[in-house]
Amino acid sequence: MKIISVNVARPRLVEWNDQIVSTGIYKIPVAGRVMLRTLNLDGDRQADLTVHGGPTKAVYVYPAEHYSYWRDELPDAELPWGMFGENFTSEGLNESAVNIGDSFRVGSAEVTVTEPRMPCYKLGIKFGRSDIIKRFLASGRTGFYFSVQREGEVGAGDQIELLARDANNVTVADITGLYAGNKGDVEMMRRAIALEALPESWRGHFRKRLTVPAHDRPSS
Repeated sequence: MKIISVNVARPRLVEWNDQIVSTGIYKIPVAGRVMLRTLNLDGDRQADLTVHGGPTKAVYVYPAEHYSYWRDELPDAELPWGMFGENFTSEGLNESAVNIGDSFRVGSAEVTVTEPRMPCYKLGIKFGRSDIIKRFLASGRTGFYFSVQREGEVGAGDQIELLARDANNVTVADITGLYAGNKGDVEMMRRAIALEALPESWRGHFRKRLTVPAHDRPSS
């Protein structure tokens, strides 16, 4: 498991639907070592801190293996590393194998998996097509976020070393599935609510879902 590319960007102004929007999604690869701090990488910023960034979303990771899928899906699109707004383009990790709460060493930093990425309209801006949001979520290829337990330097080529596997065995894909598909899986929702590493916004969402009577609960 390793980092293929480290990608950063500062927010820029773009035009979208006759409006000017600020977005930090235009990440580009950087050379050399970069300091990973509690809130983000040096040289990287998020435009809307109400939905991006913060301690539980310090680093967005997207598997390089997914790029071949998107090249087939979007044959006319240019897909350089960082195209999905990720900070780390990774190799050897995927949503079905990574647990919420798993911890890793990357370079001299230590990180923990917190949540899947939920796409917003700015992904549509980046791709120039609004349908990418629905397709991205439906694909299950969401990538995921790291929080930072120990700051340190990272760079392309760094190994991603597993430090501890979360014993609850709830994967990133499980959380995405609860949100987008398996909405009636009560047992999985209860397991998700018990995850300390999962942000409170997710756990609150699932708690609220459990208060809905079974006959009114959405099915998969």
